[in-house]
Amino acid sequence: MTYIREIMKCGCLSVLVACAGCVSGPALKSPQFIAPTGYTTLPMPDKTMASPVEGGAAQAFTLGARIPEAWWTLFKCEELDQVIKMALEGSPSLAAAEASLRQAQEGFNARSGTRTYPSVNAALGASRQKSSPASAGMSEGKGSIFDLYNASVGVSYTFDIFGGAKRELEALAAQVDYEKFQMKGVYLALTSNIVTTVIREASLRAQLEAIQEILATQEEQLEMLNKQLVLGGISRTSVLAQQTQIEQTKALLPSLGKELDQTRHRLTVLIGKLPSEGGSIPQFDIQKLNLPTDLPVSLPSSLARQRPDVQAVEALLHAAGARVGVATADLYPQVTLSGAFGAMATQPGDLFKMDNMAWNIGGGLVQPLFNGGALRAKQRLAVAAYDQAAAQYRQTVLLAFQNVADVLRALDADAAMLKAQSDAEAVAAESLSLTQKQFEAGALNYVVLLDAQRQYQQVKIGLIQAQAARFADTAALFQALGGGWWKGDVSND
Repeated sequence: MTYIREIMKCGCLSVLVACAGCVSGPALKSPQFIAPTGYTTLPMPDKTMASPVEGGAAQAFTLGARIPEAWWTLFKCEELDQVIKMALEGSPSLAAAEASLRQAQEGFNARSGTRTYPSVNAALGASRQKSSPASAGMSEGKGSIFDLYNASVGVSYTFDIFGGAKRELEALAAQVDYEKFQMKGVYLALTSNIVTTVIREASLRAQLEAIQEILATQEEQLEMLNKQLVLGGISRTSVLAQQTQIEQTKALLPSLGKELDQTRHRLTVLIGKLPSEGGSIPQFDIQKLNLPTDLPVSLPSSLARQRPDVQAVEALLHAAGARVGVATADLYPQVTLSGAFGAMATQPGDLFKMDNMAWNIGGGLVQPLFNGGALRAKQRLAVAAYDQAAAQYRQTVLLAFQNVADVLRALDADAAMLKAQSDAEAVAAESLSLTQKQFEAGALNYVVLLDAQRQYQQVKIGLIQAQAARFADTAALFQALGGGWWKGDVSND
């Protein structure tokens, strides 16, 4: 009972001291950022231009609308949904991000246990000793040999008077948040990369098909020229020029084929498979994709809460602020209360007799007096780190708004470009058809026909690339706005 009374006495004294303390360092709160009223200098149109080709529908911008969590489903492609599902199940990058989050969480749990609760340890020991007469103040005599057994329970607790422990836990909690948002960022990047890679594959496959169709037409034209050469209607120079054009067209195929293979390899690795396993992944073309026509655009005031990269740097800012508190608390005293209760005996059977019981209780206070300015330097270092984190937060927010502004302008320009390419393709196709008929009738020379073929080939490839750009920039818009990952995490109201 005496032991318990002494502990209560010291504990009450320490609690009174703790209650008089304060939490050091800047308080954790979300940084204030005044959001603009719009993303671009000039207001965006309500909808983009339309074109009478695949992927040429007008896209309407709806400000303040919610982004679906599975935003890629807006492309209405079952094969794309299937591939993304495979990636979410097998991506090593996503698994690594999840493991990093678990590490941070367990690090917080481990530190929270030692910082929040008293440390209680049990000890049991046995030793064989020989005592010296000198230890009893005698100059002569023989020492005795005996066995010593002990059992005890020790308690130790350091009071968080100036909030250093609390701020350390806040820093660790912020690190957990950082890893969580990093994982969300990996998730968003993975799904976005898969969508853009699929679009890239569809574009390359469409370009290859277009070139092969153009090549087939050129070879038909060569057969006709060979017949005219036999009849003496044209010179061999015209035949050679057509053969040269065919070989130039064929030269485009290996380069596009290489890009297509590399794109397939990239898609396979994103899913978490070896490039040699790409045969199990669906192939894609433009016809399998549907262009989303209703584009939800988040309010500027919501953007910072929806971007995982912004949320991640905000968590780092919080951690930096908490570390300022830790460094500040290190300048002040630390009060520790400790005690132990147990028994010591020379025989195991006597270990728990009342006469052999022993206890101790104590308190300690440590106040740094001189350390060569190290603690003040650490505090200034923490403040500088906090200022750096604040600047990085602002820079990340600025880049987030730039991403959205760039993509919005790109979508408007893409629609205009596709309209121009669509009109150019229609004119080039009609021009080539008329030129072929006039050449066959002998009204035009071969040079005019060759030039018409080249123009149509260039315009046709440009049209396909313009179609792919609209799909890719649509995916980029969803990524720039945060991709809808926040459902269940933060409000988008």
